[in-house]
Amino acid sequence: MTTINKEEIQKFSELASEWWNPEGKFKPLHMFNPIRIEYILEKIKDHYSIKNQNGNILKGLNILDIGCGGGLISEPMCRLGANVTGIDASEKNIKVAKLHSAKSKLKINYQIKSPEQLDASEKFDIILNLEIVEHVDNVKLYLESCNSLLKNNGLMFTATLNRTIVSYIKAIIGAEYILRWLPIGTHDWNKFIKPEELELLLAENSFSTKEVKGLEFNPFLRKWKKSNNLTVNYIICSIKN
Repeated sequence: MTTINKEEIQKFSELASEWWNPEGKFKPLHMFNPIRIEYILEKIKDHYSIKNQNGNILKGLNILDIGCGGGLISEPMCRLGANVTGIDASEKNIKVAKLHSAKSKLKINYQIKSPEQLDASEKFDIILNLEIVEHVDNVKLYLESCNSLLKNNGLMFTATLNRTIVSYIKAIIGAEYILRWLPIGTHDWNKFIKPEELELLLAENSFSTKEVKGLEFNPFLRKWKKSNNLTVNYIICSIKN
């Protein structure tokens, strides 16, 4: 059994050289990154009662970034002091991530793997599943694997897209066909997951939901913000029981 969808891996492998170009194919993720990082840090600081205001606020925490791509989240987490492991099933993505982190003089443990291929004896404090569950096969196995890799009382962040008419219009017709923010075919609307479906799957794998937040794009300010609107993008912060 595997969570790897070869067609999805091929799709992103073909774009691997674009990861660190803020005006390239991954421009939407570069725009998305600040609000994702802000939210993740807010919840980590609250959960672990971190009072440290210095640059290394994540020192001592082990973070697993699944589907890390070129390292757009792995690198900021590492700069803040975390011990980061980034995994991706695309060899090209990992090659780009390794080259960029070396150039940035950052020590990140990048591996060409999917979560079920990792040694479950190594446990992490935090797992990041950011815009990945809509691209994997067998979400149930994926979350089972996450459970085996996270410490008890560890935090997991799962960001994905809701399966609604609005998300079809905005994330597929708008982002792919009209604005051309993303290559056509990046997303399959049928693989989007409703928050209540994801919460149920998380509960079945011993995760309790701490919070569900919407992430909404303001076209006038050209910035993302947190909201209570879950119709398109949302993120679930959960704890392993």
